[in-house]
Amino acid sequence: MPIVNRIADFHAEMTEWRQDLHAHPELSLQEVRTSGVVQEKLRSFGVDEIITGMARTGVVGVIRGRGPQSGPGGRAIGLRADMDALPIVEETGVPWASTNHGVMHACGHDGHTTMLLGAAKYLAETRNFDGTVYVIFQPAEEHLGGGEIMVKEGLFERCKMEKVFGMHNWPQVPAGTFLWRNGPTMAAVANIEITITGKGAHGALPHFGIDPIVVAAQIVSALQSIVARNIEPAESGVVTIGHINGGHTYNVIPETVHMKGTARYYTPAVGDQLEDGVRRLATGIATSFGAKAEVVFDRIYPATVNDPDATALARRAAVTVAGESQVRHMDKPTMGGEDFAFMLNAKQGNYLMLGAGRNGREGSDFMVHHPRYDFNDEILPVGASYWATLAEQLLPRQAD
Repeated sequence: MPIVNRIADFHAEMTEWRQDLHAHPELSLQEVRTSGVVQEKLRSFGVDEIITGMARTGVVGVIRGRGPQSGPGGRAIGLRADMDALPIVEETGVPWASTNHGVMHACGHDGHTTMLLGAAKYLAETRNFDGTVYVIFQPAEEHLGGGEIMVKEGLFERCKMEKVFGMHNWPQVPAGTFLWRNGPTMAAVANIEITITGKGAHGALPHFGIDPIVVAAQIVSALQSIVARNIEPAESGVVTIGHINGGHTYNVIPETVHMKGTARYYTPAVGDQLEDGVRRLATGIATSFGAKAEVVFDRIYPATVNDPDATALARRAAVTVAGESQVRHMDKPTMGGEDFAFMLNAKQGNYLMLGAGRNGREGSDFMVHHPRYDFNDEILPVGASYWATLAEQLLPRQAD
């Protein structure tokens, strides 16, 4: 892969950083050690300023280039990586596996952070650009909306930039391949909670109770009809129940059942239809059984929507790094969610995918959020080269 030579020189060093981060994962808004590591690295690179405190553990490194645009009021862009891990018990068996039981870097944020650190090291060393690069290390992407918190706490007012760019590894695509797309790339996300209240009874005497487990079973089945029969077939939506909790033993009908799930969609109108369907079916079915259902439909992340002009710039940088044949159009968006959406709602920008599949094969690795997933260190210099190239192309230096 044609990556930046200087970045290739410290590939082994980046691998050590990434594996250290992987061994010490931290949950959303708890990334204290990770934040400290990032700050220490940025200081060692000699960046011009380090901003801390946004979204508790967020870090922004400020790197100024050479030329008239590098001072106050000059041109600037932002590059963003996420830092948090997931509440998953790791099953990789690698030497650098999580030392924090029940917490795991199962989405590659350790790699994202490392790639941006690699780009920061290179940019601070070479400064072959005219303007300011803000390297944004964001907490709490997986839960609690760290991107939204940073925006609300004044990220773009304090760090005035023209555009902001994000990136995610994608194991289902061969390593080093970039995927780009205009418009919606990842879905809006809503959390669903349904509490069903019936009437407890002995399991052998069900006629004395109202069984909320039976009600829950009917609701789960009925919810699948929302997308199948209420959403226009040309549109997209998902309703999934991922958790049901009710009862404690063999022969007792419980009083309540608690259900949790997710809804995904690309447009607010489809989100409205999904919410209406969940509320209507859950409450209606519960009532028909003589039970009661309380529904929470909490819209937590908007859709991640790429700006066409920013996407063209991101694609140009990707082609420079990987070559035209390794930069593909992403035919369909994914139903995964991403809180980088809040930054794209506030600022022009782009979010693309970097293939991370092993051995150059399609779908050759565990997908993200799997307990046996591990970031592919082969692509660390590719991602760092993309970030560095993007900065140099968007903030070009004039010839001396």
